[in-house]
Amino acid sequence: MRAEVVAVGTELLLGQIVDTNSAWMGERLARAGIDSHFQTKVGDNRERIVLALRTALSRSEAVITCGGLGPTQDDITREAIAEVMNVELVRDQAVLERIRALFAARGREMAASNGRQADVPVGASVIPQVRGTAPGLICPLGGKVIYAVPGVPHEMREMMERAVIPDLVARAGSRAVIMSRVLRTWGLAESTLAEILAPRIQALDESTGTGARPTIAFLASGIEGIKVRITAKAPTPEKARSLLDLEEAEVRALVGDRVFGVDDETMEDAVSRLLVERGLTLALAESLTGGLVASRLVNVPGASSWLRGSVVAYGEGVKQAVLGLPEGPVVSEEAALAMAEGARQIMGADVGLGVTGVAGPSEQEGQPVGSVWCGLAGPGGHREAVRLSLPGQREQVRQLAAISLLDLLRRHLMALAPV
Repeated sequence: MRAEVVAVGTELLLGQIVDTNSAWMGERLARAGIDSHFQTKVGDNRERIVLALRTALSRSEAVITCGGLGPTQDDITREAIAEVMNVELVRDQAVLERIRALFAARGREMAASNGRQADVPVGASVIPQVRGTAPGLICPLGGKVIYAVPGVPHEMREMMERAVIPDLVARAGSRAVIMSRVLRTWGLAESTLAEILAPRIQALDESTGTGARPTIAFLASGIEGIKVRITAKAPTPEKARSLLDLEEAEVRALVGDRVFGVDDETMEDAVSRLLVERGLTLALAESLTGGLVASRLVNVPGASSWLRGSVVAYGEGVKQAVLGLPEGPVVSEEAALAMAEGARQIMGADVGLGVTGVAGPSEQEGQPVGSVWCGLAGPGGHREAVRLSLPGQREQVRQLAAISLLDLLRRHLMALAPV
């Protein structure tokens, strides 16, 4: 069973409202094991809505329209559906009385235009409204079906859960579930990651069997790296999770420690977990990031148990007076390491991090914009530094430097044994 979403409303095309409804419906359809290959937005124009519906029906067994069920002149989803069905609209008196009673309960008189919300295409059935005035519709067309639900999010969600999803599942004839798992990576370009995983993707494409073959896709997430999404469809959640577990292991074997998190796990979550497991504390010295690293870390609950603090040393004099930087270039390996060690010592932490560089808009010390040094100082005199050449303008450079510094720490901690 394939279901397609058609979101109706000119405001969606103009960007006046962000279409969160389609995203929610896509997620809910997946959980119910209903394939959804297309989502469409269309304005409040009858001819174009009809075209969108017919196009959707040509490639899917079910279409869910969202929006255009109100009482105003531009709410024409009902009329478009009736045209596609090649039937008339008939006013449902029971629905009309319910709308009138709803207004009366609020001490208001129903406007004549609200009567349009009781118009139902011949052959369709009504999904009673329990939170507003616009009822939904279930409109069969031979072996296919169109559903119409309101665009108000809480009304749409209730109607989807109560009526649309159960009806779709019944029409599908068998239960299934579609589940996804996202592996979050840092340090590899999307093209490089695709090359690494190409043999695995090819093996999946060439494998036989129905319903037991996960798929792999890539999601570029800007300053948060590249996400690898694994999706599996199976008869039960348990079987889907088993398929995801097996495929995650395959991906990790190829990508290695470039994977820093799963699903919603951030880089700071990964660092926090490793610091706790290793029993270590952390101190920061930030220059071009201006406190961004500390801000990310304090978002993690319990950060006070391992984060000693952060020194934002922007001026050269502050770096020297507070962190003990020697005279010389401040955009350098020596400066990053001195900042890391200075932070570690003055705050009594096990590990110190330092970051310095050129965020822009102009070069500094002969270094181009995007030149960044990340330094790490640990117990026993351990020191390491990484030079980065980051793309983008000022804010992007700062954000990329922040997550890169955290990744340097993550990789160092992974090499240490837990306590």
